[in-house]
Amino acid sequence: MINDKRKVVLVGTGMVGMSYAYALLNQNVCDELVLLDLDKKRAEGEAMDLNHGLAFSAANMKIYAGEYEDCKDADIVVISAGVAQKPGETRLALLKRNARVFQSIVEPVTASGFDGIFLVATNPVDIMTKITYILSGFNPRKVLGTGTALDTARLRYLLGEYLRVDPKNVHAYVMGEHGDSEFVPWSQAQIATKSILELCEDNPEVDRQQLIKIEKEVQEAAYKIIEAKHATYYGIGMALTRITKAILGNENSVLTVSAMLKGEYGQTDVFSGVPCIINKSGVQRVLKLSLTTEENERLGTSCKVLRECYNELAGDNI
Repeated sequence: MINDKRKVVLVGTGMVGMSYAYALLNQNVCDELVLLDLDKKRAEGEAMDLNHGLAFSAANMKIYAGEYEDCKDADIVVISAGVAQKPGETRLALLKRNARVFQSIVEPVTASGFDGIFLVATNPVDIMTKITYILSGFNPRKVLGTGTALDTARLRYLLGEYLRVDPKNVHAYVMGEHGDSEFVPWSQAQIATKSILELCEDNPEVDRQQLIKIEKEVQEAAYKIIEAKHATYYGIGMALTRITKAILGNENSVLTVSAMLKGEYGQTDVFSGVPCIINKSGVQRVLKLSLTTEENERLGTSCKVLRECYNELAGDNI
């Protein structure tokens, strides 16, 4: 339900959620921000802390800890809640626990009468986005995850550093699972309108092998950050904010979010990170790139990983 208030409800006030909330405040993205958490006292404290900074911000936001009933007239419900992986716990076991958490969230959100956009950040984000879609019964275009939006930002930053170009002028994407099977379709990578692969051929200073190293660095970035500081949250908070701006501003911006594929790239019934046009309706459409045969196969492999993971979880009666 799009309304003039630009209302966002955030479920989960951990580091990811609050990095997002802090970015919303500093960028003046919405007019009303509701914080929900199982720990209501924490949500209240976070709301107080943000409100105390309003005098230093250009924003005039209403920020408060609320209840699921507050979702009724929200434009977007963002889910960043979830449980952390225990030592020695398998990915499937973690998925099962997070699936139960999401059931306790999505059901009361939809029961409130909410008819806006679900935006999911909880990992593994592609699987959790599909779970949100199944539990909510919403049109899949109104359910999206952060997908490879942050991975794409990491890629553009690293390419900008290597090629000495402003990352804003780097047009390249990370596609597939937000995880180990993600990949860069180099055939689609450009500096302005110049193909990066052509740049490798024309300029001896640009090494094709270095591009492969950059792709690997993007894939391993989260592991390195977690090793250094135990968690990642600023980057994903800003990625969430960028997606939120595209929705509330009805921008028709191209972002690599986790969206359901309905035959695009030969894939169906799977949520995966792909370039999409994002506006007030959520995923307006998946933007189909002209991938090479090899790139299309890599996307197929990544989607297969996601499909098998979800099917294993679903077979265990989530």
